[in-house]
Amino acid sequence: MNRLNRRAFKILRREINNCATKDPIGETERQIAMKRLKLLREDKGPPASLEELRETFATIYPQFSEQALKRAANANRPPGLFTHIKWATLSLAGIAGAIWVANLPHPLIRRPIASKAPILLLPTTMQMDYNYRQAISLVEQADQLVNKASGPADLDLGQKKVRQAQKHLDKLPAWFLDYYPQGYCRYVGCSWRFTYDEFQSARKATGRMEAKVFQEKNARSELIQAENAIARAKEEFEGAESPTEKSQAIAAWRSAVDRLEQIPPATLSGRMARPKLAAAKRDFQAVAGSAASSLRSSNLIEAAKVFAMQAAVLSQSPPHPVSKWEQVVDLWENAVNRLQKISVDNPGYLEAQTKLAEYKTNLGIVRTRLESEKLSSKAISRAKSLIADWQSMQREAYRNPDYMVSRLEEIIKELESVQPGTTAYAESQELLQFAKEALKKLQ
Repeated sequence: MNRLNRRAFKILRREINNCATKDPIGETERQIAMKRLKLLREDKGPPASLEELRETFATIYPQFSEQALKRAANANRPPGLFTHIKWATLSLAGIAGAIWVANLPHPLIRRPIASKAPILLLPTTMQMDYNYRQAISLVEQADQLVNKASGPADLDLGQKKVRQAQKHLDKLPAWFLDYYPQGYCRYVGCSWRFTYDEFQSARKATGRMEAKVFQEKNARSELIQAENAIARAKEEFEGAESPTEKSQAIAAWRSAVDRLEQIPPATLSGRMARPKLAAAKRDFQAVAGSAASSLRSSNLIEAAKVFAMQAAVLSQSPPHPVSKWEQVVDLWENAVNRLQKISVDNPGYLEAQTKLAEYKTNLGIVRTRLESEKLSSKAISRAKSLIADWQSMQREAYRNPDYMVSRLEEIIKELESVQPGTTAYAESQELLQFAKEALKKLQ
């Protein structure tokens, strides 16, 4: 016959699951307890007694329910002992009820019992011992995970350990320990000395770790947001088509780098941000320098285009007087000078050279037009002066025909030097016709 029947097995298994905590340590304890339970289930011999069941689980779960042990022991007895089990159960239930009343968390009940029959407070002592060991263990684990975290996973697990430790601390009757810590340990032989000061120290430690986890999570959030902002700024910069868009992307990039730099260096995220900050600054400086150079060349090119556009507008509908052509020449020279300031290593150099070739060609054409206008203006001015002299001699009836012919030929030569497309050309053609007709009359 098996030493543990199926019904008792189920009762004990249920209590093990109730006692087991949901963490790696709790899972290990549950597996050990289940292994012992299965050995009892498979072992052949007389039914396991209540004392044997209690000893089986006492070292693992000091808080193991006495009622569950008794129910399992009763269920494990042979059918012939049913009456004895019934009366024993009733007796134990009465004792358990008395013990339950004695262990109520009220000083008026506990103080006289602690002074007269402290053994009745054994369940409370066992529960305190369990919660104490769990709290101390969890505080130490949380301290290692939070204060020496190597990654976000450590902080998340550390936060869970802090919360578990706080739950166990909440279950400790600290007010009672301050009155009767020695009495407990004298009767039950506990190996710990948990005082109110130690309780307060553990409370403060969990509070500090909880605050540290909060700070770490905030720093982690700032790190993620700063990294995302840098990534967005890079993407916007690469996709920018105009100098204005590039300037906006660079400003956003600089702001994101500054945000990364402001993460508290004492936090885990701050330590993780150091190499990322150095890389981000290096990338930003390289891009910002190139962008500044590119922006300068873009500005120079745009400025040159403005001067070129104005020169083109003024050049429309020729001919123009010398003053206007000089103004056009000045505009083209301004455009050329701005393009010549863009160096070879500048990103906009090729575009600048293309525009420079075009603008220099236009400048040369305008200079030619200006020179033609100047020469034509001088020629028609001299021709008009010669015509005035010739007319004066004609009024005075000057009688040397050869001289008069030579003067007309000189006038014709000056007028023929006036170039087409100048402001003097139309007038020169009228005067030229007049001079040629006068020459025909004298010949």
